Amino acid sequence: MSPSHIRHLRDMLAHERGVLLPGTPNALAARVAADLGFRALYLTGAGVTNMDLGLPDLGFVDLSQLAAHVLAIRGVVDLPLIVDADTGFGNALNVGHTVRTLEQAGASAIQIEDQRAPKRCGHFEGKALISVDEMVGKVRAAVDARRDEVVIVARTDAAAMEGLEAALERAQRYIEAGADMTFVEAPPSREALTAVPARLGAPQMLNMVLGGKTPIIGRDEAADMGFALVLYANAALQGAIQGMQSALRDLRDRGVLDESRVTSFAERQRLVGKPLLDELAARYAAP
Repeated sequence: MSPSHIRHLRDMLAHERGVLLPGTPNALAARVAADLGFRALYLTGAGVTNMDLGLPDLGFVDLSQLAAHVLAIRGVVDLPLIVDADTGFGNALNVGHTVRTLEQAGASAIQIEDQRAPKRCGHFEGKALISVDEMVGKVRAAVDARRDEVVIVARTDAAAMEGLEAALERAQRYIEAGADMTFVEAPPSREALTAVPARLGAPQMLNMVLGGKTPIIGRDEAADMGFALVLYANAALQGAIQGMQSALRDLRDRGVLDESRVTSFAERQRLVGKPLLDELAARYAAP
């Protein structure tokens, strides 16, 4: 029997459209998103790279770092968690190892993409693709490696380099190879967006990147088009950067920090679960 978070995600993909999916680059962001009522989370490779390493999304994160983040998030949040595993950290054999590792860590879904390593953000220039056949082998390896029906998401970056038709053809091949869901990155127009769920016989993810190549549309329009998940991979990260800049700029300029500019001490402790740990400490204390 699959873990409940995997069953929940599969049920969501089968029956719902337009579910908002916030990117969470760490466990604290996952707690914030869960606290606000979001129903599924996305562990973003770009977010982990930016926040943990202070580097751009150019393939610098390794499997052990990613697995550690999955473990941390799964330790505090029980929502479905889609994990961005970039290119799978190598060839088809490496992909199988990646899937087993991330599934054991607590992933509900694992996303792999058809870029050539080192990968780049889907809205950067200079990307290169592996062959369709090589990616098909990676998808098959991912499907064969899973133990508990973790969802396999196959992403293609072909739209930006080979055109939408090539991207759709690739996505269909990945579905035939066993992918449960596909993710056509960077469709350049509303017409292209409409074509993706209309042409592909599996649930679809839509990535909304402010300033990127794809037109920004609302959740309801995305649902009407047929997209299952509407991803904002780095909304939390970008909001956090803006908040850090604002608070630290105020501290630099005034020499003292105004409490109205930051989350309160009490709210921070609530979000990280300190009240519950205080209760447990009291329960287990020696008489």
